[in-house]
Amino acid sequence: MNEIELSKFISLILRHKPEIINIKLDDNGWADVEVLINGINKKDFNINMGILERIVETNNKQRFAFNDNKTKIRANQGHSIAVDVELEELIPPDILYHGTSKRFLENILKDGITKQNRNHVHLSANVDTALIVGKRHGNPIVLKINSKQMSNDGIKFYKSKNNVWLTDYVNSKYFINYLL
Repeated sequence: MNEIELSKFISLILRHKPEIINIKLDDNGWADVEVLINGINKKDFNINMGILERIVETNNKQRFAFNDNKTKIRANQGHSIAVDVELEELIPPDILYHGTSKRFLENILKDGITKQNRNHVHLSANVDTALIVGKRHGNPIVLKINSKQMSNDGIKFYKSKNNVWLTDYVNSKYFINYLL
């Protein structure tokens, strides 16, 4: 298994299914590094601390973080399981973007952007990042969001360690337009 596949497997474990290697995350989403490595190796993968450090450091989305002494690891955001990654509430930039697929546009225009099976809606600070996200879902579109007005209306925003803006829901009334 190459490091990209291994990174995706770690993401699955730390964001969605820790039970597949029989580990437990604490309330803040942290897993013991040694237990994680041993659990992954029991699934016939080859990982050690050096490989794990390289995955954390080189992941283009900066999905993972170690604690200060590298004894624990967690995903920065994107969880579908209940964890508190200790997000700080922040005032967002005036405009944020959401990348998705054209096939979802009709429902999004009707229902807004919902968090689906995740803990938050994910938003980007720039069009390019949102476009990359949209491409993962098919023929991409990018929605331009009036996050300043959302914040003025009392809607809370958070920013993950890897610079993803998070909120609970985006009502379609906050859409400025969308880019194809």
